[in-house]
Amino acid sequence: MNMIDGQLVLSSGERFLGQIPANQSGVCFGEVVFNTGMVGYVEALTDPSYAGQILVFTYPLIGNYGVSDVSTWESHKIQVTGVVVSEMAESFSNANATMSLQSWLEQQKIPYITNIDTRALTKRLRTAGVAPGAIASMQEKPEKFSQNDLINWMEQVSVPTPINYGEGEKLIIAIDCGMKENILRNLLDFPIKIKRVPYNYDFTDEHFDGVFISNGPGDPQCCIETIKIVKKVLEKKKPVFGICLGTQLMALAIGAQTYKLSFGHRSQNQPCLEIASQRYFLTSQNHGYAIDEATLPSDWCVSFRNINDQTVAGIEHKELPFFSVQFHPEAAPGPLDTQWLFEKFYRML
Repeated sequence: MNMIDGQLVLSSGERFLGQIPANQSGVCFGEVVFNTGMVGYVEALTDPSYAGQILVFTYPLIGNYGVSDVSTWESHKIQVTGVVVSEMAESFSNANATMSLQSWLEQQKIPYITNIDTRALTKRLRTAGVAPGAIASMQEKPEKFSQNDLINWMEQVSVPTPINYGEGEKLIIAIDCGMKENILRNLLDFPIKIKRVPYNYDFTDEHFDGVFISNGPGDPQCCIETIKIVKKVLEKKKPVFGICLGTQLMALAIGAQTYKLSFGHRSQNQPCLEIASQRYFLTSQNHGYAIDEATLPSDWCVSFRNINDQTVAGIEHKELPFFSVQFHPEAAPGPLDTQWLFEKFYRML
């Protein structure tokens, strides 16, 4: 591939120099965030929670095992707006791979930049916080950086109409705010029917036995329609389970508040403590917002806590069957330590 000089420009004016494909045109805008995982780039790039973001991989070599078929993807396409790496492997070795990472990005028209000092860039993002940015050629002068926080990204990643899955006596409504496919695979391990609905689909007058609220991108406070639906769901007092953005939406529905983290949690090794058992679990996480613990109602409690920064990693009602976690028990990629939470939800039905 013919590469030319390019740049990653932050809204602060800081520039990081690298190389972009010669045929890559225009300017790619997005919120610049980083992920510290050593593997799992296929799953990360197809995770709808990354919609609207330029993803920086901190591991120095990305792409060495290529890209496998769609069975390993977390959605039907790459969701990030751009990719930043230190070095992208030109060749790959994996019996299941069908193409290189470079070919995949170009096939899906995802802008990328290589030869970036990702260590320096990550240190800057950890110190000053994530920031809007742009990938561009040296001739371009990026301007008018978008404010990702003000966009309801769920509109772009949620299913447009309801979809039915599975067989069983119990019916689960899965609110798709940008749901990863491995969440669906985990839920279908149980003998249940699942109705996957759009983020703004009001099903509260329909029959259901439980509700799942998925992960997704963006600021939870922008998700006004979904929050209203979750409020109505909780009034039914039926089992409700939320993951990642689903946790934040549940918190907002009960009157708690959320806030933006400086640089978020995006990795495969976040340690969390389950308060009730005092057991520690390694978790996979991908979010930029957290729950303000001081605003939780008195009949709710913190069920998990992130050990790295003491932020809320899970909440639970003290009496009713409502609980959610700020991490990904379905992993993909990451540890499987907390997959038992899906069984906990099933047993509540």
